[in-house]
Amino acid sequence: MRKAGCIGLLIALVAILGAFWVVHGWGGSGPAPRTLTVQVAEGSTLAAAARELEKAGAIPSASRFRMLARLFGSGEPIKAGEYRIPAHTSQSDILKMLQGGKVLQRLVVVPEGYPSVLVHDALIKADGLVGPVAVPAEGSVLPDSYAFQRGDTRAAVVARMQNAMRTYLKAAWAKRKPGIAVSTPEQAIILASIVEKETGKPSERRMVAAVYGNRLRAGMPLQADPTVIYPITKGRPLGRRILRSELRAKNGYNTYAETGLPVGPIANPGRASIDAVLDPAQSKALYFVADGTGGHVFADTLAEHNANVQKWYAIRRARGEM
Repeated sequence: MRKAGCIGLLIALVAILGAFWVVHGWGGSGPAPRTLTVQVAEGSTLAAAARELEKAGAIPSASRFRMLARLFGSGEPIKAGEYRIPAHTSQSDILKMLQGGKVLQRLVVVPEGYPSVLVHDALIKADGLVGPVAVPAEGSVLPDSYAFQRGDTRAAVVARMQNAMRTYLKAAWAKRKPGIAVSTPEQAIILASIVEKETGKPSERRMVAAVYGNRLRAGMPLQADPTVIYPITKGRPLGRRILRSELRAKNGYNTYAETGLPVGPIANPGRASIDAVLDPAQSKALYFVADGTGGHVFADTLAEHNANVQKWYAIRRARGEM
């Protein structure tokens, strides 16, 4: 009897240890020594996902993972996508990740005022995007951060960027203030692209928009340096001072040589610049010049403007820039 009791105790102990091993194997630290990335293809079964996890080193055994998932998992379906799995993540947490669809977020960031050639560069460099894509039409992309998953096409991401711009512009145009200087949404984007490139501080956007609106109504040339540079570089940095010959060039963009708006946008304006054009500040200002702080000082008359220019020159001389 004593021997049978010992055997029974031993069996019970083995069972307890086995149960502990199983539970620990499910909820304890996983084998991955570093963060891993695992792709679960569309339509994958748990078995297929488990094989990818084992291949990557996130779990010790695909078959054991499936067995433990049946025993301890919720039974929810897994979701396709790219998953970033931190080092030593437990098998239990991995299953929760797959069932919760906590996929890796990849982003293409388009800053406000980005020209389309730089949008194209960002799309080409984005790790995980595939397929060719043309440079988007200037002004057609809404600046923002766009999430994508590995295997998405560049063309599909551009389509989302452009749809976002169409949607925002339509809503913003519907709320435009009466009496603004532009008469179509297309003109609003052109002017907003200039405001974007000429604004020193975000708080100045509506004043800069007011100045250019006043100049348009008065038939004055806009005299915006970025419009001179655009046909030369398509939005990339010029890297030098503008030449006198470039200030005289008539190419549809040069707002020193021609009055009115350029023939097209010179960048992709953000929401705030679009809003500024459609609701500019109430001002009679026709001029502005840098004030030495990163912003501008505005003037209603040429005499006031000339005085402000002289102050700006004095600041530059004090800095050793002239």
